[in-house]
Amino acid sequence: MKIVLKAFLIIFGIGLLFFIIWIIVIISAFGGFDKDYSVTELKEHYIENKNELSEIKNFINSITPLGKNVHIEFDNDKTLGIFHLSTKTETEIERSNNWDLEINSTKTDSLLDELGWTKETLITLKYKLDKAKCISVSNGEPTKIGFQRSGMGMYSFNLFEKPLPKSEYATYNDSCTYILVNNKMVLEYGGGAIGSQCFYNFK
Repeated sequence: MKIVLKAFLIIFGIGLLFFIIWIIVIISAFGGFDKDYSVTELKEHYIENKNELSEIKNFINSITPLGKNVHIEFDNDKTLGIFHLSTKTETEIERSNNWDLEINSTKTDSLLDELGWTKETLITLKYKLDKAKCISVSNGEPTKIGFQRSGMGMYSFNLFEKPLPKSEYATYNDSCTYILVNNKMVLEYGGGAIGSQCFYNFK
């Protein structure tokens, strides 16, 4: 009887351990241990890196061909977490969505060719993002520069070339996804796969 009880407790303990590990893995996969950034922290980061962020905006828009939109996110020096490309034609928008690409791959080469970029372009872009302590960028108006991921979303800086008209203030200042800092910069937290998200503890 004692042997049966001992075996049961061992099996139960092993099962419980695997269950706890599984829960930790799930929480980690959904960013449960990621840092939440406050609006104040993001504003401070913007002020400290304003020139670097402006340099990224100018660079990405200068190298992206007219009629094309690119969204690129670096996981590290060898992998692109995202390399989305869309082309606006007269009748529609053609999209190519790509995740987890090796920088040294034929798929990445074909996307670079379509943009007229080279591997050196990626190296330069990665360098500029690293200087600003950011990880992603999308060209356009506004130019969106991704700061860090947290949970299922991304903290981003939306940089406008032209001052945002007052008629757009309500859209870009909903106290949830968007926080208007001034008429040329808006903070954003969102873009996850689980719907609308809000800045942590913001009122």
